[in-house]
Amino acid sequence: MKVLIAIDSFKGSISSIEGSEAIAEGVRAVYENAHIVTLPLADGGEGTVDTLVQATGGELVETRVTGPLNEKIIAVYGILGDKKTAVIEVAAACGLPLVPKGQRNPLLTTTYGVGELIVDAIENGCNNFVVGLGGSATNDAGVGMLQALGFRFIDSEQKEVSRGGQGLKNICEINTENIHPALINTTFNIACDVNNPLYGLNGATYIFGPQKGASDKMAKELDQGLKHFAEVVLFKLGRDIHNIKGAGAAGGLGAAFAGFLHAELKSGIDLILEHVKMEKHMSDVDFVITGEGKLDGQTSMGKAPFGVAQLAKKNGIPVIALAGGVTKETRSLNDHGVTSYFSIMNAPMSLEDAVNVETTYSNLKSTTEQLFRLIRAVR
Repeated sequence: MKVLIAIDSFKGSISSIEGSEAIAEGVRAVYENAHIVTLPLADGGEGTVDTLVQATGGELVETRVTGPLNEKIIAVYGILGDKKTAVIEVAAACGLPLVPKGQRNPLLTTTYGVGELIVDAIENGCNNFVVGLGGSATNDAGVGMLQALGFRFIDSEQKEVSRGGQGLKNICEINTENIHPALINTTFNIACDVNNPLYGLNGATYIFGPQKGASDKMAKELDQGLKHFAEVVLFKLGRDIHNIKGAGAAGGLGAAFAGFLHAELKSGIDLILEHVKMEKHMSDVDFVITGEGKLDGQTSMGKAPFGVAQLAKKNGIPVIALAGGVTKETRSLNDHGVTSYFSIMNAPMSLEDAVNVETTYSNLKSTTEQLFRLIRAVR
């Protein structure tokens, strides 16, 4: 019996690594000598660094960078097993959890630390980057990140504009003379699962700004700043950063990566599956087990279980999906490679009890064991 376990984290509960261990225990309770391959997953958001570092035999790197409020923080990124690829979650340097609720103000928060992470990785020998967007506290169109990489954004008084979304409306000139020289030979692949343009009603500010602390008045100023910045970039550099699909991701970081660093914005799970060589690991597998905290209509929009199931279907491998909760919309997954899906809940309980790590671990293990007892009985 060969089983491939490829699950995302059960957010707010158990990590993909711990969840994979629980499922493996459940399989081995029935098939003691089973050959089990575990590939913990993420979809480009939280957990991406740990997932790719573990899958490739890489290492975690700690460094001191500028946080979203211009304070110094310790941030972590990964260098993969090839020693040339760095993986970064932008939230490590400018994430919403780094800003206390009472201080959330996207006019002030900056992505400068993201640029510092990139520089640190370059100095550690990396020339290829996988970057997960999501969870940012910023709305500065990635200008802070670009400033850390040597780009200069000049106002009417020939001074560098201030950091944060407040500085966008003052940009008059863009100077590229002092950008980091290594950027010429550096590639960026960006995990981005939104298609929002940079500004407008469906742009970065109006869709994602409120959760970052933007009031209605603030949102109007921020959106005008994004529009002004896009117009300056178009006029000075001839690049349309507004209409790039995903430009509005992470407060406009999508636009900065695509427009200034020639990055390719890709589906998060597709990017992760590519780097962990998922299809290669499916060779001779009898069953694939995937899952996440909740299986619903959003799962089939590009979440980790959907990506895994699609590859398994291509290779004719049955797929079991496990989750804390499932909805009626989950049924559509049966048409996209999921053979069968199951909730691991075994009794009525409060949400607090359900997300307890020990409870989730136990439920994943026991549900898997019971499923494989059934499989052994009919094989």
